Amino acid sequence: LHLSAVKLAELHSDLKIQEKDELSWKKLKAEGLDEDGEKEAKLRRNLNVIMTKYGMNGKKDSQLVDTNYIKDGTESDTLDDPRLEKLWSKAKTSGKFSDEELDKLWREFKHHKEKIREYNILLETVSRTEDIHKNVINPSEENLVKEEILHNKHRELKEKLRSINQGFERLRKVSHQGYDTTSEFEEPRVIDLWDMAKSANFTEKELESFREELKHFEAKIEKHHHYQKQLEISHQKLKHVEGTGDKDHLNRNKEKYAMLQEKTKELGYKVKKHLQDLSSRISQGLHHNEL
Repeated sequence: LHLSAVKLAELHSDLKIQEKDELSWKKLKAEGLDEDGEKEAKLRRNLNVIMTKYGMNGKKDSQLVDTNYIKDGTESDTLDDPRLEKLWSKAKTSGKFSDEELDKLWREFKHHKEKIREYNILLETVSRTEDIHKNVINPSEENLVKEEILHNKHRELKEKLRSINQGFERLRKVSHQGYDTTSEFEEPRVIDLWDMAKSANFTEKELESFREELKHFEAKIEKHHHYQKQLEISHQKLKHVEGTGDKDHLNRNKEKYAMLQEKTKELGYKVKKHLQDLSSRISQGLHHNEL
């Protein structure tokens, strides 16, 4: 796969969550609690996202290149969207961003690209499900259940599309105006969650509590970013030391690398699990609005 140390750690975290979700689903299935197959379908969809994200789906150029940063003055990945490419080019040449802010903005663009990719995977899944449903001649109770599944998937699509539209508007605004120094949050995933939370059916007290939790979540993400950077530095140093023939130095670097790798995996898992929980709570609030 030619994945870097950071991307391998992220893959490990994603697969750990997938494994945990699949074990939970097997228990539900054994108890007869997933008769409509919706949870199984979601598991397959999530696995599809993981395989696409890390280039394991057999398609060329499907892998997200492992970097949030600009190397040698050029970005090593494309955004696959002319509108995003235009915005990024404008921001990069505007002179409104420091190198650190450009790094942060590039993370936002890549996050947005990944959201679009996940939306398209879900859209393809829904389209296939609809085609199968249309070919059924005799209506039955089972088909009514499938209609409910389709309704839920359309709701999920609607939520993802709303998030994509909000995200694009934010990227457009930041690219033209620069970063707002009074902005409450900086991490793209946290900004998304906060924008959606403000649209959900939360009381003022619940929203304030959610804001505080997002601050803790952002701190957790920043800590994860720190370990990712340290892991990359350690990986580069290890490759350098391997060529020197100094065994003691090599062993010390291997130990440090292994420690950083394990810590990065652990933090990555915690961040993604926390993100799942927060997203689920917001989704319930948005669904309540529609009802």
